[in-house]
Amino acid sequence: MGVQLREILVSHETSLEELKGKVIIIDAYNILYQFLSSIRGPDGALFTDSKGRVTSHLIGLLSRNSRLIEEGIKPVYVFDGKVPELKLKVLQERKAVKIEAAKQYAEAVKDGDVESMRKFAARTVLLTKDMVAEAKMLLGYMGIPVIDAPSEGEAQAAFMVKHGDGFAVGSQDFDSLVDGAPRLLQNLSIQGRRKKIGGGTVLIKPLIFDLQEKLKHLGINEDQLLALSMLIGTDYNPGGIKGIGPKKGLALVREFKNDFEVLFNHVKWKDHCEDGWKDIWNVFRKMPVKKDYNLKWNAPDVKKIKEFLVKEREFSEDRIAKSLQSLAPKPQKGLGDYG
Repeated sequence: MGVQLREILVSHETSLEELKGKVIIIDAYNILYQFLSSIRGPDGALFTDSKGRVTSHLIGLLSRNSRLIEEGIKPVYVFDGKVPELKLKVLQERKAVKIEAAKQYAEAVKDGDVESMRKFAARTVLLTKDMVAEAKMLLGYMGIPVIDAPSEGEAQAAFMVKHGDGFAVGSQDFDSLVDGAPRLLQNLSIQGRRKKIGGGTVLIKPLIFDLQEKLKHLGINEDQLLALSMLIGTDYNPGGIKGIGPKKGLALVREFKNDFEVLFNHVKWKDHCEDGWKDIWNVFRKMPVKKDYNLKWNAPDVKKIKEFLVKEREFSEDRIAKSLQSLAPKPQKGLGDYG
């Protein structure tokens, strides 16, 4: 779910053209869940091959990354590692929600209720180990670097951007800003139009969030941003403090400044959260990251991509022809100015 900061953060629109030559460190799990949620049939069912193996995530990876590569953008994918202990309970709760949604989906199928099928199907999204392995394999064939984080992928991505190895973190969540990423890029893979509730469509463009610009606008520092996130809720304390949303939380961190002990006592932290505020604070501030990674982009191996997708996973060669054409080996260019 991530930290819900959208209400108080102002973004700037950008475009794929403006991102040309830049390295984007993408939170792999975040984007794979997007593909699994959105790339489905009219009844909400995932796309599969004849053996029942899901292919929605592969469709998304091929089409999105071929577009990015064609635009001269250099993607890097960071995958999650070991889940922090404080998050295990949250994951169990999410699993229970998915199981219940799966039951409701099955009932909708029996009733032939297509609208309900679509609604409940999106809530059953599950990213398996096989899907992750397949994603890494396809990215490798596409010549895109893959980094395995020791823990949370967004923290690893934030570290890499902070150390100048990328222009921005690519994710729909705001956690990387809390982890100190200088820039966050959203809607990287959603450029185009999206259906609106009630009918019609809305134009979706990539959005850029600059950390220091946002902190200056809000009148707080990085530690206060973390405190604010904990007040409204993170993946380690979902829901945060009851009755405190982004605006009220912002007012509180401004009022108490850096006196966090007094702040969390004031909001009666212990009445709302099982774990101590310092435990959650340390998960963010002491998150393990890999420092010895190597970023190297290779020419896409179109032959292996076709063997994997067409021969093994039964993709139609005609349907992926445009993506394969975009991936055809081209002269390699420099990374360009991170700007």
